[in-house]
Amino acid sequence: MKYTKCNFMMSVFGIIIYITDLIMDICVSIRFFHERQYVSGVLILSFMLFGTVVVQCFSYTWFKDDLKTAGQESQHSFLLLHCLQGGVFARYWFALKKGYQVAFKYGSNNTNNAMEEQSDLHEVIDRVTDLSMLRLFETYLEGCPQLILQLYIFLEHGEVNFIQSSAIVTSCCAISVATVDFQIALRKSLPDKNLLNGVCPRITYLLYKFLTLASWLLSVVLLLFVDINITLFLLLFLWLIGLIWAIKNQTQFCNSRGMEFLYRMVVGFIFVFTFFNIKGQHTRCPMSCYYSVRALATLGILFVFWTYPLSIFSSDYFIPISVFIILTLLFGITFLITYYGNCHPNINKDTKGDEIDGISVQRHCRMRYFLME
Repeated sequence: MKYTKCNFMMSVFGIIIYITDLIMDICVSIRFFHERQYVSGVLILSFMLFGTVVVQCFSYTWFKDDLKTAGQESQHSFLLLHCLQGGVFARYWFALKKGYQVAFKYGSNNTNNAMEEQSDLHEVIDRVTDLSMLRLFETYLEGCPQLILQLYIFLEHGEVNFIQSSAIVTSCCAISVATVDFQIALRKSLPDKNLLNGVCPRITYLLYKFLTLASWLLSVVLLLFVDINITLFLLLFLWLIGLIWAIKNQTQFCNSRGMEFLYRMVVGFIFVFTFFNIKGQHTRCPMSCYYSVRALATLGILFVFWTYPLSIFSSDYFIPISVFIILTLLFGITFLITYYGNCHPNINKDTKGDEIDGISVQRHCRMRYFLME
């Protein structure tokens, strides 16, 4: 387990993406208000505020838990900082400050105390992993709904300006970076787990997640053109199924009941868009059922749209989008099979489970109860 200069640069890249995504969201909302598209502007701000508030809640709770574990009292300044939506920036500051010390100073000086260096290494890895978890939450709570809305507006009007196109590209990059970075950081924080090393496994994992997600998001956008109420009902139903699945698996991520229920609600929301293992159990059957239902739902939406009057949508966009949805779904499933068949870190490891189950982590680490692939 190491934290290299490359890892430090990836952390810097992460905060750049985070800030860029935040700025683009604000610019898009301002442009919508300027163009008197008040509903779209309010929705963009609502998605952003909802994701940020949930992330700040988890961040502050983890700060309190860490201080309690260290035998320190909770500080009111942390609460004020999170109320002002600065918790994530504070975490980036702490992670980059300690990460720079581990990556550059320890890497060039071999005379440091080994115990101190190992302690600092564990600390920076835990901090980076916390950030990757928070970014993952915000990506799916904020980024995916915003991306659906922006794609819907683009297809409805048939044109897109520079700010909207930049926001769409930034959202795609944020989702991709957050998903892969989460997987890498989480496995690194668990000493008994194999790391996701190599370019090929990471790219395969990225393509599997991104292509299956892109296919589903575009399918939801098409269904919005048919009936908004049906779309909202479908998404709500899928969220309830995900919430029930999380409750059935009796997740144990948070110390308080309230935060645990919030965590399960977030898990249910993530399940609307992609699959994650939430308990470290065998996932072949649940994952097969999940993507089978996803494929049937996607084909069902395309069938309904093909039989619906095309006056609601430009036929110039529909045929290429339909082909794109089918191809991205097929390629996404192909990369999924390739990842779990040839690239998964446990592919050459004899374990009873296929995900996070295994030898218990000896040091204090909340990550052992978190989502994993």
